[in-house]
Amino acid sequence: MKSLILLAALIGIAFSEVHFKEEFGDDSYKSRWVESTHKSDMGEWKYTAGKWYGDAEKDKGIQTGQDARFYGISAKLEKPFTNENKDLVIQFQVKHEQKIDCGGGYLKVYPADTNQVDLHGESPYYIMFGPDICGYSTKKVHVIFNYKGKNLLTKKSISCKDDEMSHVYTLVVKPDNSYEVYIDLEKKESGTLEDDWDFLPPKKIKDPAASKPADWDDKEKIDDPEDSKPEDWDKPQHIPDPDAKKPEDWDDDIDGEWEPPSIDNPEYKGEWKPKQIDNPDYKGKWVHPEIDNPDYTPDDKLYLYKDIGAVGVDVWQVKSGTIFDNFFIGDDFEEAKKFAEETWGVSKEGEKKMKDDIDAEEKKKEEEEAKLREAEEEDNEDEEEEEEDESVKDEL
Repeated sequence: MKSLILLAALIGIAFSEVHFKEEFGDDSYKSRWVESTHKSDMGEWKYTAGKWYGDAEKDKGIQTGQDARFYGISAKLEKPFTNENKDLVIQFQVKHEQKIDCGGGYLKVYPADTNQVDLHGESPYYIMFGPDICGYSTKKVHVIFNYKGKNLLTKKSISCKDDEMSHVYTLVVKPDNSYEVYIDLEKKESGTLEDDWDFLPPKKIKDPAASKPADWDDKEKIDDPEDSKPEDWDKPQHIPDPDAKKPEDWDDDIDGEWEPPSIDNPEYKGEWKPKQIDNPDYKGKWVHPEIDNPDYTPDDKLYLYKDIGAVGVDVWQVKSGTIFDNFFIGDDFEEAKKFAEETWGVSKEGEKKMKDDIDAEEKKKEEEEAKLREAEEEDNEDEEEEEEDESVKDEL
């Protein structure tokens, strides 16, 4: 049995295919990636590992370099492919080391005929996937599929990472029309395409020929017909203050007729309402009957794209500094996981240590500068006191 399991695993690996992999190992990536010139002021990309990293060379990626700009860059796959009857695995690494306030950190998967030089926000794409952050309210993972010309947003809320470290985002789309979303190789969401996106109209709709019967009583409680308002119920809400006295200097001819101020009436009982009893004619909440939707047609190929040919980044950023790295497109999650472990997994601890060291050094510097400012302020105060003393002596 163990031999059969091992054989099956080896067969799976043998038949898995990696369609695209980019580590930005050196600046030769520029021959594979094309920057968009759709606008004259598109943001410029930097090639860097950033301010903190595990390895100064291996952790280099492409970084947004200018504030308040659109960014567009893409790479063609060696050959277009279809994910028919196979898993589609999309994965990449992103780091918002600028404490991003508003901007995208997602990628897009494009058809093979995409115009790379003119890439922009309206360029047709198949899948958009990755983090999007803007203020305190928007911190989510986009998973958007294009289906018959429409871009469909997920109905689920998937939270993204919003710190300044590198994170890996993975999307798996399966030929049974199911999906999985991973962050740092941990599953965060899963389900079916039909349930979590509006690919298709609903299977059932309310029967247009049905309506609630006119005599349908859906009130659970009714007024008790035998209950009546007590005779002494009605009392005014406010009454003249019995303890108030007319001021001695009050002049009726000048000030008008004096009236005592009002106070809350302690005997006021509010609006009377009859007590409630169970409605003997209650039939329950009326439920609109449903029928099969004549506009619904099942589609077992929701997952399918036949001409996947490019991957790119098309984002807007208010504050630049995001680094994209380690792109992967294939048909095997285990292969993607292995790639992430060999890149992000090897560097993450070193990156965190470097970030912690930088933070500690900055904190120490701030504390020293604060002490220096305090000392300068004390010196200035001493000088002012000495000047005042000298001025007093001169006057004497």
